[in-house]
Amino acid sequence: MTDLPIRFVLIDTSHPGNIGAVARAMKNMGLSELVLVNPRQFPDPEATARASGADDVLDRARVVGTLAEAIADCGLVMGTTARTREHYFRVLEAREAGQRIVAEARAGSGAVAVLFGTERFGLSNEHLLATPALLRIPANPAYESLNIAMAAQLIAYEIRMAWHEPGGAAAPRETPLATPQQMELFYTHLGQVMQEAEFRDRTQNGTHLMARIRRMFNRAELDSNEVNILRGILKAVQKQRRSWVDARSGGNEGGAIEARSTATDG
Repeated sequence: MTDLPIRFVLIDTSHPGNIGAVARAMKNMGLSELVLVNPRQFPDPEATARASGADDVLDRARVVGTLAEAIADCGLVMGTTARTREHYFRVLEAREAGQRIVAEARAGSGAVAVLFGTERFGLSNEHLLATPALLRIPANPAYESLNIAMAAQLIAYEIRMAWHEPGGAAAPRETPLATPQQMELFYTHLGQVMQEAEFRDRTQNGTHLMARIRRMFNRAELDSNEVNILRGILKAVQKQRRSWVDARSGGNEGGAIEARSTATDG
């Protein structure tokens, strides 16, 4: 199964032993691609000891400074969570998520990344903005206390079971999913057009509109052609507006469009 482009991404891991334990969990289930975002301490003898023979996974682990670097070439990105957040994100239980991960990896839509946050707090809201869907392990609701290695082991197991399912091969995508890098360029472009049009953020505190827009488009899981179409529309809007402004030659540009909302960000 190691030929499938599936990677586990650990973000801001504080204890090197947890890195080794995740490497062990991955190798048990045939996974080998591990990316570490800003680990506190790595390489480290504790990581090697906890890997218990999965030294090859640790040796190949890639250390990067930001999440953007870790997922730049990915198609599907899934974040792990212990919370539901249904109002803002699509939440898949581990079994369904494993099936989706394998299907996307087989479809040739780029690497698939599974994100794990810090040991104490999990993924931050900023990290979640990079994910179109969340993965949740349906543990005992009275005691949902899984450490990062346990979570990695369960998710890796579900991925392996999905890989072994008969008839599980997915047809290649006609167009690959947009990469996180393409989505970031789109969001930057959209923000520029909104600013030029004086589309004001009237959500609570005036800081939540772009986060909501990101979640909306992330849920849509756009492919690269769809992103190009949207950016083409934005370019056309910019061109038309500039022509209009030039024609008006310093007159009133039509006022500002406002976005209003009283709801808080989740």
